[in-house]
Amino acid sequence: MNSPSLSLTSAELVTALAAVRAAAAVCQSIRASFSPDSLAKSDRSPVTIADFGSQAVVCRELSHTFPHDPIIAEEDSAILQNEEHAPFLHRIHEEICRQCIEASPDQICHWIDRGNASEFSDRFWTLDPIDGTKGFLRGGQYAIALALIVNGQIELGVLGCPQLPWQSDDTESTGGLFYAVRGQGAYALPLVGDAEPQQIFVNQSANPQIGRFCESVESGHSAQDTAALLASKLGISRSPLRMDSQAKYATVARGEADLYLRLPTRADYREMIWDHAGGAILVEEAGGRVTDVDGHPLDFRKGRQLLANRGVVASSGHYHDAVIATLQEIGV
Repeated sequence: MNSPSLSLTSAELVTALAAVRAAAAVCQSIRASFSPDSLAKSDRSPVTIADFGSQAVVCRELSHTFPHDPIIAEEDSAILQNEEHAPFLHRIHEEICRQCIEASPDQICHWIDRGNASEFSDRFWTLDPIDGTKGFLRGGQYAIALALIVNGQIELGVLGCPQLPWQSDDTESTGGLFYAVRGQGAYALPLVGDAEPQQIFVNQSANPQIGRFCESVESGHSAQDTAALLASKLGISRSPLRMDSQAKYATVARGEADLYLRLPTRADYREMIWDHAGGAILVEEAGGRVTDVDGHPLDFRKGRQLLANRGVVASSGHYHDAVIATLQEIGV
């Protein structure tokens, strides 16, 4: 039996929002401390430090309020606990202390490893501490993505998008916090400062010819040639909106794009749950639909991966069935 939907004032939502906000502050602080020249190089130190710092902060917040909840997250601290990578752990410790969080390096590793769950359970959280690592490095989109899954169903999702204004027409914003609770809609807030939550909705147009789809910047993440063929067959003529991370889900949820395609690049590839859980409920609660490329609901009961699904299609819902049918027609 499914649990009742969370309240907008529930401990889960309050904790999740606080955790993602704190993690975003860590990530932005780390990014600002590196020069543009160093970020443009192949050195992944900035994103490595931010990834681990973000996961430590989120897992800390969750553990304080829900100490028995498993967390399926992307990182573990093993690499930080050898001498070669000691400077990374030292820098993570400095950044977390800068956010007025007192902790020893050992405590930080413990928080990171709270995210080491891998099996399905009746209630668990899933976290991507930085979704869109290349976006983080190039100054593009990235997201801190957190979701609560109960009895296989996403009940709560939060996306912290430091580079995506919380209002689509707000060019001065420092970033957005997007969240959804099952049965209660999808909302946007500023990452920094106070404001009343604004409910967001998918585009209401049912005409694909004036629609737009978004996809990953990196061609290796999704079959972009197939997406272009799909767009042509549906009559979508506008250029795709390419951005990193689950910021794409937020873009669909607030009506700036009609379709997000994550098309398989090889037959055996399966998506990780933390790459989609937070964004999927955001689109659904904004009035859209999310399935795999075969039209099946995403199955979060298989552990760390969406083993029962191929790819992901998130849309405003108005021509979702046509998208799925066209994907089948072109042999996806």
